[in-house]
Amino acid sequence: MSSAEKLKKYSEAEYLDLERRAKEKSEFYKGEIFAMAGATHSHNIITVNLIVLLSAKLTGKGCRPYGSDMRLYISGQQYYTYPDVMVVCGTPELLGDHFDTIVNPTFICEVLSPSTSFYDSENKFTFYRSIPSLHEYWTVSSFEYRLQKFLRQRDNSWLLTETVNSTDEITLSCFDTTLAMNDIYKDVRL
Repeated sequence: MSSAEKLKKYSEAEYLDLERRAKEKSEFYKGEIFAMAGATHSHNIITVNLIVLLSAKLTGKGCRPYGSDMRLYISGQQYYTYPDVMVVCGTPELLGDHFDTIVNPTFICEVLSPSTSFYDSENKFTFYRSIPSLHEYWTVSSFEYRLQKFLRQRDNSWLLTETVNSTDEITLSCFDTTLAMNDIYKDVRL
């Protein structure tokens, strides 16, 4: 992208048109487009492990996990992004008629890399908290055993629980099930 293109403000329709034709994914925030970084080997393994585990645990519960190719739109923020993992319970609410953008996730997980750790933990979570359907947000480190679970409370505050032990089990509160840290980090070298 040239420097002139970086300075240009885009409409949401322009972004979506460009994004649907692009070879690489980009995020959109209030008229600006940002290229997304590639993922490491550990990041990819953790993401796939989570999707496989969630698929097995959610069978018959009316919930479906999605990987990072499914776009998320947060309307109040004018923000489009691609979470590493998200789960929608019930009927997916899709933006428009292209069937490629979700607006009602119940659960989101971002796998942290050293370069994206702050952005995913702080900035993205600020946006994610404004999604009415979101009940639980996880960050999973790809460079150490560390999982942070944020659970929405009745008063709309968020409760943080952190796990750093590889032998712990983590409760997915919104699905009434658990995942083992060893399964999440299976085949990952730390």
